[in-house]
Amino acid sequence: MTVKIYVPRDAAAIALGAEKVAAALSREIGARGIDATIVRNGSRGMFWLEPLVEVETAGGRVGYGPVRAGDVAALLDAGLTAGGAHELCLGKVEDLPFLKEQTRLTFARCGVIDPLSLADYKAHGGLRGLAKAVAMASGDIVRQVTDSGLRGRGGAGFPTGIKWKTVLDAPGDRKYIVCNADEGDSGTFADRMIMEGDPFVLIEGMAIAGLATGAKKGFIYTRSEYPHAIAAMSEAIEIARQAGILGASVLGSGKTFDMEVRTGAGAYVCGEETSLLNSLEGKRGVVRAKPPLPAHKGLFECPTVINNVISLASVPVIMDEGAAHYRDFGMGRSRGTIPLQIAGNVKHGGLYETAFGLTLGEIVDRIGGGTASGRPVKAVQVGGPLGAYFPRALFDTPFDYEAFAARDGLIGHAGLVVFDDTADMLKQARFAMEFCAIESCGKCTPCRIGSTRGVEVVDRIADGIEPEKNRALLGDLCNTMKFGSLCALGGFTPYPVMSAMTHFPEDFVPRPMAEAAE
Repeated sequence: MTVKIYVPRDAAAIALGAEKVAAALSREIGARGIDATIVRNGSRGMFWLEPLVEVETAGGRVGYGPVRAGDVAALLDAGLTAGGAHELCLGKVEDLPFLKEQTRLTFARCGVIDPLSLADYKAHGGLRGLAKAVAMASGDIVRQVTDSGLRGRGGAGFPTGIKWKTVLDAPGDRKYIVCNADEGDSGTFADRMIMEGDPFVLIEGMAIAGLATGAKKGFIYTRSEYPHAIAAMSEAIEIARQAGILGASVLGSGKTFDMEVRTGAGAYVCGEETSLLNSLEGKRGVVRAKPPLPAHKGLFECPTVINNVISLASVPVIMDEGAAHYRDFGMGRSRGTIPLQIAGNVKHGGLYETAFGLTLGEIVDRIGGGTASGRPVKAVQVGGPLGAYFPRALFDTPFDYEAFAARDGLIGHAGLVVFDDTADMLKQARFAMEFCAIESCGKCTPCRIGSTRGVEVVDRIADGIEPEKNRALLGDLCNTMKFGSLCALGGFTPYPVMSAMTHFPEDFVPRPMAEAAE
């Protein structure tokens, strides 16, 4: 019987040597005449164990990691193909606490299947949601998504069903589904993991969105820094088209939906939906004033649904299992699950899908394992480079849209970056302003000029020049940017700046000359 050995082709695993491991396995298997095949799966999301090699045994999949190319011969000598004992053996992968304690709905197949095997996808529940959707009226699909409580996972948290209903009701012969896969936030990788590890779920979700709103064409807009995701998505779309999942008759229903991948040039501001639309149309990526909303007048001035990868990839399970099943997870108005992306100075960095409601402390200390350096945690930035810095005093905050907003924070794309007690929060505040200045599209004055002035003011505080006056000026500047900017780039930059100044005032005092020079 042919043994299946799984080696991830996820970009994170590749960066850690997965290609060399796969090549070494292929050579050794051939040289030893072992009846085995190598399957290039996605990542399970446990990056500290990558490259994670798994072997299928009668008792389940046994994992080994982190594996280097030089370990392969010894692993095979130890009986890798039968799940043999070795110092790198982790036991059954599904029993590892990091995985076992998750609630994987959106990421149920990621790391489990061959991402480009449609047979694998179907065998693990794929296409069941789309099969149900093609038999439903558009309004009924929208109602089910609305009833599930699904909110946008890209950062804004806007109810997905309401957005779909707006596009469904909007007049127009042409409508579009646009997937925002321009994942530019620091510490985020969930979109990439889906596109590389389970691309058919995104295709299925977009097709359902098309059926729900009357859109016949979809675009995935991603960044040029994601070559592996682009390749996987492009190949998966062609496979889906050949299988009748996309095209003139979706699953033989007579309803049309097709899609393609478009690649941006890497501008952070193109993660904002109207800048994205401009870029997609071949224009400069600058923010559009709203109204009109994209749902009324979006791509090529047609009604357009713009959803994040995770929002769309969550739709198939909602259509398959029902709105109540999905809504049963979570807390308050934050329903379903959220893929936490734990990064930075952390012991166990990776993706952890769970229901809303865990506290920040549980995520950082229990799941993340504290800092990789072993030093105390000083701050956690949640929500990317525009997210607030939360000190340990706020670690009782539950992971919930409203709970974070109540403490002047935001969930964003659910990326968490951990910092230990050596972090200088004044430097982090300066970085936020500098990042905004570099990435600003230049359309509005508060963002374009405010961020540049912000860098200058932070520098004056660091240099001990009228620190009290400049701290007050920095607060006033942040207020202007927050309420005067056209989009979230300028509007949210104050979050990291003000949270750093509020929670870590000791870092915003003049430094001794020797310390400042370091």
